[in-house]
Amino acid sequence: MSQTERLVMLAEDQLVEYSTDARKVEKLRQKIALSVPPKQLKAIKEELEAEVSGNFFNEILLSQRQAVALPFWGIAGLGLLFGISFTQPVDFLATGIGGALAIIIQKRGWKLQAKDLVIQALTQIEERTQAAKAPKEDAA
Repeated sequence: MSQTERLVMLAEDQLVEYSTDARKVEKLRQKIALSVPPKQLKAIKEELEAEVSGNFFNEILLSQRQAVALPFWGIAGLGLLFGISFTQPVDFLATGIGGALAIIIQKRGWKLQAKDLVIQALTQIEERTQAAKAPKEDAA
């Protein structure tokens, strides 16, 4: 498992907790600062930024994951309702397809949100290291 995958898993663990985004980033920043060498931070950040800002669909999923998946949950529910009430086995196909698409969208959005959280934490680490270097350079 690469460092990037491990950091995304750490971010997914933080997403599960009920707290503000700032608190999640702060806790993740502490974990990253202790476990990742400073030389690798920039490479990991560039890799994640390339993955997250890839296309328009990723940006929509990042901001509105639930809203994008909601119609597919509705299709799954209607397929189940019509399949039971009209005794049409073909309607259960809509349940399977709609549910599967909704789950795929939710999982992809979850990963994107975790990657975005890692990017925010890495940005904070960079800002803090630059701020810590600035007074030393001024004193010299």
